[in-house]
Amino acid sequence: MRNQQRWVYHRGEGLRTFGVEEELLLVDPQTGLPQPLAGTVTEIAAWHADAGPGTGGPEPAKPELYSEQLEIGTAPCTTTPQLADQLRRARLAASAAAGEAGVAVAALATAPVDFGPLLTPDDRYRRIHDRYAHLVDEEFACACHVHVHLSSPEEGVGVLDRIRPWLAPLLALSANSPYCQGVDTGYASWRHQLWQRWPMSGPSELYGNVETYERTTSEMLASDVLIDDHMVYFDARLSRRYPTVEIRVGDVCLDVEDTVVLAVLSRALVETAAREWRQGRLPDPVSTVVLRLAAWRASRYGLGGELLDPRSWRPAPAGEVLRALLDHVRPALEDAGDRERAEAGVERLLARGTGADLQRAAHAGDPSLASVIVEAVRRTTPE
Repeated sequence: MRNQQRWVYHRGEGLRTFGVEEELLLVDPQTGLPQPLAGTVTEIAAWHADAGPGTGGPEPAKPELYSEQLEIGTAPCTTTPQLADQLRRARLAASAAAGEAGVAVAALATAPVDFGPLLTPDDRYRRIHDRYAHLVDEEFACACHVHVHLSSPEEGVGVLDRIRPWLAPLLALSANSPYCQGVDTGYASWRHQLWQRWPMSGPSELYGNVETYERTTSEMLASDVLIDDHMVYFDARLSRRYPTVEIRVGDVCLDVEDTVVLAVLSRALVETAAREWRQGRLPDPVSTVVLRLAAWRASRYGLGGELLDPRSWRPAPAGEVLRALLDHVRPALEDAGDRERAEAGVERLLARGTGADLQRAAHAGDPSLASVIVEAVRRTTPE
């Protein structure tokens, strides 16, 4: 995902390429305490990548805002099996590099145990801390970002305007952060609540055209609240590095297959929105206020309660809303050969629960949170 030359705007037929970036937590495998060893782990990962055959697989791990986390990513993929394979390989490579450094990786969207994160030594990160102060100290979180290819910026803005109603259900199915700093927050995705404290985050207004989108981001930069244009932290945005729509609403998922479901639904949602834009179908004019309410409900309950149904903006069972999402994107899923995998994945999540549910099940009967982290480490790395 970090090789910009691999991404170019293109027109033509065929499946949209897509890719995933995941943020992982580095932990002591015995105590579960986060460990500030991202620099060491990424150096080991880069050495192994340089020593390998260079087959165009997943990108080596790289540091993130905090020294206790790292980012992994796929290259652009055309098919879902390619994406799933690259995600597994990326997690395995990160796990192996972490093991050499004496730590383990855990796909947890917040740190369950109490600790004080260390900022990664980097000029930009220091500027962020200087600007946002204690917000940065308390915001430790790991997300999943899905990139989906575009044919043009105009198409991208058309997509952004039309995917807005369905982003909260994506948050609900990815929810994986019930514990934070030793506390059961009562939420399925506490990461989302932390993230909403950034002044440039959350759902966005309707744009209508590229000029309005660019004017909005320019006004944000002119306010001097943002450090740079990479800090446009909306739930979905046009990437500044690649010709993609970047869907940023999800927690990092505990299981790889859950990440695959999130990515598959994201690509189908983008393709569906692009088709509606080309057909001249108007987007839902729902306000950002209602979208924030929908996201709050998804963050609070995950799939264990009611979500706001984008067809009516009234509460409905989570299963009903997710099946409505499947109906909404079904033609795109069928064209990509992803329908069966998406439907099976949604039903699995509804029956088994999200990562938040798995964390709470691991914690049941154990007064400490060590069992949560042990289980997360086990589930993070595919067998």
